[in-house]
Amino acid sequence: MPDPGTAPDPHGGGEPLVSVDDHLARVLSVVQPLSPLELGLLDAHGCILDEDVVAPGPLPSFDNSAMDGYAVRTADLAQVPAVLPVVGDVLAGPATALRVQPGLCVRIMTGAQMPAGADAVVPFEWTDRGVAHVRIDHAPRPGAHVRRAGEDVAAGEVVLPRGTHLGAVQVGLAAAVGRSRLVVRPRPRVVVVSTGSELVEPGGALDPGRIPDSNSIALTAAAVEAGAQAYRVGIVPDDPAALLDTLEDQLVRADVLVTSGGVSVGTHDVVKEVLSRLGTVQFDRVAMQPGMPQGFGTIGPDSTPVFGLPGNPVSALVSFEVFVRPALRKMLGALPVERPQVQARATEELRGPAGRRAYLRVLLEVRDGAYVVTPVSGAGSHLLAGMSRANALAVLAEGVDRVPAGGTVPVVLLERRGR
Repeated sequence: MPDPGTAPDPHGGGEPLVSVDDHLARVLSVVQPLSPLELGLLDAHGCILDEDVVAPGPLPSFDNSAMDGYAVRTADLAQVPAVLPVVGDVLAGPATALRVQPGLCVRIMTGAQMPAGADAVVPFEWTDRGVAHVRIDHAPRPGAHVRRAGEDVAAGEVVLPRGTHLGAVQVGLAAAVGRSRLVVRPRPRVVVVSTGSELVEPGGALDPGRIPDSNSIALTAAAVEAGAQAYRVGIVPDDPAALLDTLEDQLVRADVLVTSGGVSVGTHDVVKEVLSRLGTVQFDRVAMQPGMPQGFGTIGPDSTPVFGLPGNPVSALVSFEVFVRPALRKMLGALPVERPQVQARATEELRGPAGRRAYLRVLLEVRDGAYVVTPVSGAGSHLLAGMSRANALAVLAEGVDRVPAGGTVPVVLLERRGR
């Protein structure tokens, strides 16, 4: 009788298949959020905040001008045009001791502190821009063109709650309230290795039987997009000793190791041979297409998680989306760990293999206010060009081998184009 979470392979592969959900659950049970640490603002960019950031004072911290113009008392402009003496200049910078007395005004620059006595700013455009005297043609309302202290943030306000993803605006806000360092969940360090004696560096000479290594490039970029720090080691030949040496060398800088290739049932699958002897790594046949052969476990003195992904490019990328990306998001402390899904209408019939969960490359669009998907590639796990045109993955569950044209299908959203 098969174990829970497994099922016989309907395609006659021998070993029972592990479900996608069970394999992912195993992955997520092993990886944990990284320990928080304090970083400078620019180093914290892209991380998840692990503290509440509280404003010690108001923002802005003082009333200041929103325009270049003249600080005035609106009571002096009951009738316009009016001519007022200009008794000084206030620039952005140190506080001014100037006070605007009745019947007078001062010239003021954007961001400069409002002088005592003034209750509005007249923009230059409403005046003749006079130096000693100024003619004002339009009267402002009290408070016009003045940024009030605390109108953005009040003293004691939590401006960035724990769990915030720190983008450019968020680290800028932290700086604005006086923080130079933040406690964050650090980005996981991911080391990516491609295996295979048939591989050459991109741009290298393609002798017969050789292919460029696209996997390590794509997987490294995918790890960066997931929020990690990623390091591409490059190509390791089909040599157990060379692979073992490479993995041991990389453990010192890796929170996660990702390999591609060498995990199926071939007689020269070096990754499977090496990792099976290390730590807790086990290799399963997962009920999914593409990406059925999967390896996962931990190696080394720090029990570093290692993913053994299949070697076909689309299989490797889909496997990354389904298993590696959620693990990295959990380590980063980001929730939810999985990408958002929507329901979409299929413009064409969609087919998948019986008994396995299919991830179909599709183009997701909005038509007449509803999501629709169109296949952009065949089912082949080597069809990388089709994958490049996809912006989503349509998911056919294990018991669904066909969605007719016009039917509804769940769709995983991938990265948006043009960012």
